[in-house]
Amino acid sequence: MSSDLQWFTEQVERSGPRYIRLLQDLVRVSENGEAEAQDWVAAQFGAIGCDVDLVRYSSLDLAPKYEFAKATSIRPGERVCVVGRLPGDDRERSLLLFAHPDVEPGAGTAGWRHAPFAGELEGGRLYGWGVADDLLGVATMVCALLALSAGERRPRGTVILASTPSKGHARGIVAVLNRGYAADGAVYLHPAESGRGLRDLKAITLGLLRFRISIPGRPPDTQEPEHTPFLHLGVNPIEKAWVLVRALQALSEERAVRVRHPILEEAVGRSTNLQLTYVRGGDPERLNRIERTCVLAGSVTFPPHEPMEEVQSDIARSLEAAAAADPWLAAHAPQLEWLLGMDGAEVPLDHPLYGAAVRAIRAVTGVAPTVNALHAASDIRHPILHAGIPTVSYGPLAGNLSQAGGTDEWVDVGDYLRAIQVTGRLILEWCGAVKAGAGPAP
Repeated sequence: MSSDLQWFTEQVERSGPRYIRLLQDLVRVSENGEAEAQDWVAAQFGAIGCDVDLVRYSSLDLAPKYEFAKATSIRPGERVCVVGRLPGDDRERSLLLFAHPDVEPGAGTAGWRHAPFAGELEGGRLYGWGVADDLLGVATMVCALLALSAGERRPRGTVILASTPSKGHARGIVAVLNRGYAADGAVYLHPAESGRGLRDLKAITLGLLRFRISIPGRPPDTQEPEHTPFLHLGVNPIEKAWVLVRALQALSEERAVRVRHPILEEAVGRSTNLQLTYVRGGDPERLNRIERTCVLAGSVTFPPHEPMEEVQSDIARSLEAAAAADPWLAAHAPQLEWLLGMDGAEVPLDHPLYGAAVRAIRAVTGVAPTVNALHAASDIRHPILHAGIPTVSYGPLAGNLSQAGGTDEWVDVGDYLRAIQVTGRLILEWCGAVKAGAGPAP
């Protein structure tokens, strides 16, 4: 296949300036909001020759399996996915490409050196708000199909493009799958957060849970503003919180021995971690007072094969055992609240889709990618868990994501064009190729 695709490489190189302008246009349009960005996407899908469908939904009504989030964290209102379908021979393999067009709210740009919605070019980078997360993914799939449509071969099997909101627990790809769209494989076009660009290929996403624990205490029975002299007559909830901290630390170490995944072990020597990242047990302006409650919060990641419910049970049992051994906590039980949860998912590294993606990346970059095994909550989980569709993810070198508090978010222009080449090659290998102008596939 590689030797037959020199024409495609040349096509992307010739049209590179056009594809860069297209990404710049999307950055500029996105300043006006998600709806206008999706209108732009629909027009692009139509120009490629896709059958275009708008999937309207409410994130609050999705109720997806394998995950949960507090309703207050889900962005309300109608969302719209744009789906473009290029029909092909049903006897050939089909491919679903998806990316998200919604970006973080455009705030906090005072520290930017580049205008956030201008798509400025400098030093081989294109700068823009949300360009790496994930406007470039949307542009990549559009440009890959544009390049194929102008070349010597077109895909034999069906190709589906989906621009699906993701921010605010939008889970647009779930709405598309619920509409009945399906494929033999899927690719989530999104750069790796590792900063390795196309050298990383995502085929695993960790499961994730976030939780909060409220630990009761008791201020001393006094009207005095200074509680310190009466400390022995009260119960400091911070001290009781350490009982639970020690129990969760011990659980984390025990799980590290018991819960194993070979790829994660090879990557970082550990397959699961539990961390506590928040403690509130008093008022920094009233250091003489004992509060009634201390709050702990944290998160845990776990490998794809471990069900989320088992992890929740581990944590709940650990807290219950620690509380039972403490007279105060035995009588005044801490309250455990689950804030967010999602199962992990993976594609075996010997799966044909993973192999096809490796070959496409190696053909373009000259280097075989390695699996990125350390990301949690990637959207590759949705097609795998909800529809049984094997899914991988890759993207060009990019950085300074606004989502992570970065400024001057960017994408490497050369790597963006290489990602377009990779995507076109993967489409033709996975779906098969037919000579352009040969008429409908039989």
